[in-house]
Amino acid sequence: MSKTIETDIRTFTKFWLVPVGIAAVIFILYKALTGLVIIGISIFLALALKPLVRKVNSFFNRHFGTDKKHQTVSAILAYLIVVLFIGGIAITIGPVVVNETSKFIQQFPQTFQESFGGWDGINSFGHNIGIENLQGEITNALSNISDNLVGAFGANLVANISGIADVIMKIVLVIVLTLLFLLEGPAMADRLWLSVSAGDENKKTVSVAKRVVSRMAGVISTYVSRQAIVAIIDGLVSGLIVCLLALIFNFNPAIAVPMGMTTMIFYMIPMFGQFIGGTLVTLILAVSSPIAAVVFAIIYIIYAQIENNVISPKIQGDALNLPAVVILSAVVIGMYMFGIIGAIVAIPIAGCIRVLIDEYPNIIKAAKG
Repeated sequence: MSKTIETDIRTFTKFWLVPVGIAAVIFILYKALTGLVIIGISIFLALALKPLVRKVNSFFNRHFGTDKKHQTVSAILAYLIVVLFIGGIAITIGPVVVNETSKFIQQFPQTFQESFGGWDGINSFGHNIGIENLQGEITNALSNISDNLVGAFGANLVANISGIADVIMKIVLVIVLTLLFLLEGPAMADRLWLSVSAGDENKKTVSVAKRVVSRMAGVISTYVSRQAIVAIIDGLVSGLIVCLLALIFNFNPAIAVPMGMTTMIFYMIPMFGQFIGGTLVTLILAVSSPIAAVVFAIIYIIYAQIENNVISPKIQGDALNLPAVVILSAVVIGMYMFGIIGAIVAIPIAGCIRVLIDEYPNIIKAAKG
């Protein structure tokens, strides 16, 4: 038996307005995703710089008296310190990588002769495994690879120019927005809390929200600052190891500084960064001295165990209080969603989710009034 359901236009409109509105919001967020990611990265970096800003501001207040202007000067100075530090790292590491690559190319014929006996040794090995002209096979394979690489490079060069320009523009936006959030973020937050706390009925809810946001910001600041301290220690130790090996195996000790910077930078990538940085340094050292590279790898692996089990827990403490499986899961998810940047921000974001879970009963209680 069929039934007829009567409804007015207002009810019908309200019924369809909700899903259409949700779909519109999702569409807008999707279109603005890149911009939102840039803003999110900028806020993350601004929060990460807060401990350094506080240190600089404390220095000014201690030596020049308390003044509100010191906060602005401290933010700008802390920002410049980090930007110049990162720029210095890039300028230091770049030439070393180029020089070591050039050295590898120049020394390759001699290394090839000493290690494999030249083409005569390669052909002799080929005869032993049933290949009559192994030299010709290798030469043809390298020629094909070279032709394919050149062709692919030429075909993609024009298409990639716009992509490179887009990346540069995003980096500039992040740099500018990070500084603006450092300078104007605290005042914006104060105005926001003041506006939403109007009325006695909102004060309890706003108080809980303010505490939650403050705890989440503290998690990000604490984690990044302590991770940076451990990364600096890692860079100093690896640089010292390279310097000592340079004196023992008679190669240029000047590469110790960029090698230390390399491990320091990659250490900022959770879980995998230490392995990547140590591997890169080992490969670069292998160009100058294969034996030194092996010795470095052994010593660095031993130090990594000490660092991961003693130094890092001592410095990091219980800043996040997250199980290892949660940390690894967060890093994997972040890495596959947003690459290296996702891996770096994954752990503090997991810490923020932990704060939300801890504060959930208070949030529900405040929402119910």
